[in-house]
Amino acid sequence: MAPSPVPASGPPSGHPPPAAHTTGHPPAGITHPGLARPGELPSVHDALLCVALPALVVCAAHGQLTGHGLEGVYLAGRRLLSRCVLRVAGREPLALQGRLAAADRAGFLGVVRTPGDTGPDPGLLVERSRGADGTERITLRSSAGRPLRLPVEIALGTDLADLAGVAAGRPGPELSASVHGTGMRWTAADGRSAAVTADPPPMDALAAAGILRWDVELPPGAARTIELRVRGDRAPRLSSVPGPGGSGPSAATFGGPPFDATPSGGGRTLGGGGSPAARPGGHVLAEARAEGDDPRAGELLHTAVDDLRALLQRDPARPADVHLAAGVPWRCGPVGVESLWAARMALPLGTRLAFSTLRALARTQSGGSGAEAGWIPGPLRDAGPFLPPRCTGTEATLAFPVVLAEARRWGLPEQELAELLPTAERCLGWLREAADPHGFVPDPGPAGPWRAETQAHAHRAAVLGADLLDACGRPGAEAWRDWADGLRRRFRKEFWVSDRSGGRPAVARAPDGRSWHQLGGWAAHLLDTGLLGGGRHAPGLLDRTDTEQLARLLGAPMLDSGWGLRGLGAKEPGHNPFGHRTGTVRVHETAVAVAGLAAAGYDKEAESLLRGLLDAAEYFGYRLPEMYAGAQRTAGGAPVPHPAACRPAAVAAAAGVLVLTTLVGIRPDAPGGTVALHPVRSAPLGALRLSGLLVAGEPFAARVSRLGLGMVEEAADGLQLGG
Repeated sequence: MAPSPVPASGPPSGHPPPAAHTTGHPPAGITHPGLARPGELPSVHDALLCVALPALVVCAAHGQLTGHGLEGVYLAGRRLLSRCVLRVAGREPLALQGRLAAADRAGFLGVVRTPGDTGPDPGLLVERSRGADGTERITLRSSAGRPLRLPVEIALGTDLADLAGVAAGRPGPELSASVHGTGMRWTAADGRSAAVTADPPPMDALAAAGILRWDVELPPGAARTIELRVRGDRAPRLSSVPGPGGSGPSAATFGGPPFDATPSGGGRTLGGGGSPAARPGGHVLAEARAEGDDPRAGELLHTAVDDLRALLQRDPARPADVHLAAGVPWRCGPVGVESLWAARMALPLGTRLAFSTLRALARTQSGGSGAEAGWIPGPLRDAGPFLPPRCTGTEATLAFPVVLAEARRWGLPEQELAELLPTAERCLGWLREAADPHGFVPDPGPAGPWRAETQAHAHRAAVLGADLLDACGRPGAEAWRDWADGLRRRFRKEFWVSDRSGGRPAVARAPDGRSWHQLGGWAAHLLDTGLLGGGRHAPGLLDRTDTEQLARLLGAPMLDSGWGLRGLGAKEPGHNPFGHRTGTVRVHETAVAVAGLAAAGYDKEAESLLRGLLDAAEYFGYRLPEMYAGAQRTAGGAPVPHPAACRPAAVAAAAGVLVLTTLVGIRPDAPGGTVALHPVRSAPLGALRLSGLLVAGEPFAARVSRLGLGMVEEAADGLQLGG
């Protein structure tokens, strides 16, 4: 019997408990007086988000921080600075360009017409560079043929509000400032504070207005720079913000331990870029590169790795362990199933992230005996209008042995495998007890329906779990293979719905005979069977005939929007191109479909979804959101953003790694001393080379030619080409 899907533990003291499930509405105690209707969130689709968790900056493309909406500099979910408005010679710069320069930094260009300018040409260029670390460099560059003397002022302000309050439309009043050193300081009623320092020091500081002033002299062709640095005290822990498509309450909670004090004892300075000890990054994820005929592959992989590093955050229970936040700005909470799926897709970048994510989840596993023994707790996730919410804890419990088994194939060290194996065995033990008398796993809990996607996760856990038990000399492998065989037979009998067009899988069944037939992106998980030894994919729930039919369905316009895979077919009742479970393109599901179709040999369908995803990535500057509208692609059209989607998001960034490694077809078996290449035969992006990957703990590089032929170029000593 499955346990009730509730979080493993409550939120930090002093905050309301998370709701048992979310359908996009706020948990009890949170209201949205400033928003149009309950559950609505401020739009972030057109914002620039600079991310280096737990630090975050949200700003508009014009570069000014106005204090409107979510704009501001945040540390661990508290807004340290909400307003930073630049004026030169009494006017704001005319914004010309604003873009991300990296995951953690944005750049802005503007111009100012100065006294004496004639004609349409401005004589002063304003360059701004703003980082998630709380630094901003403002450079005034003169093209005038005469000396300039310009008054420059920067208006600063903050409310020191929690992100949850800002999102709910109740940020609080702006605080009074005091002159502090070379800048300003603000202190909230709870004693927490923030400060901004300036270099060079301002000539004047007006605390009542929060204004710093300089008189800047610029000879012809000269440039002058002002640097601002934001500093905050210890990192608070915050309550959650409900958001679309997340696990349980979409968390604005930022994990990680409180920041250490600066040497001067004045709090934590965001500036300085961070040391490896303060910010995990390259030692967790390899610096992979892609190059080839289509330059977009390189851009996608570079951005994916950059965003994954930006989303890393430390586990409060063990700061040495890191995991990926699900997404910014809404879901930066504790480790959960999306952290695990992203770590799985990122295995080509090394096994360190998977190991630390698995270890963080292992610490939450239920002990003792009974229905909850071995379960990894997690909140419920909205499943759309047709089905009750599903349990992310069930999903994480079933994913744990799968990710551990595949990490072993990629080269997870034996001592790390041995540490996590008991947790995987307990997950399998939970699966044995959770299956009902009909042989299916209900979700959520014993009263839930049988979901096709949950059965796919259970089958994969059984097959790869058996492989893991065999490899480690543990008993029970054959029993799990027999159980998986039985599940395959039961699934084909109960879930496949025959019709004149060839049939389709049902999304869910109930013991009383009810069934739900809505076709959507969830079906991609039926093709995700898992990796075994020798470069072999595990058997799936579907036979060859049904797999072929599912491939046709996934490649048809009802599901393939031209930009990726819809969450619900366009002709299904209740379809909404903006519905986070009823029609949006979810990047994770699209990538899973690409990989599953390619593994099953359906290159045409895989190529169509891949091209749509890559075209969408180009439109989004290669920082893919977790979802976007599932409207049908038209000539000259563009993908339409979802206003509340997280961007960056862990599974969306990791999806870029998955689809590119799928094209080259890398299937490692580090314990067996082999690596197989099964590239997509049609070579949809032409020649492609991936380098800087890690297999068996050593650098790995491989390429696929325009003819679809694969070749290993760099590998660990002793690793042989197999498969």
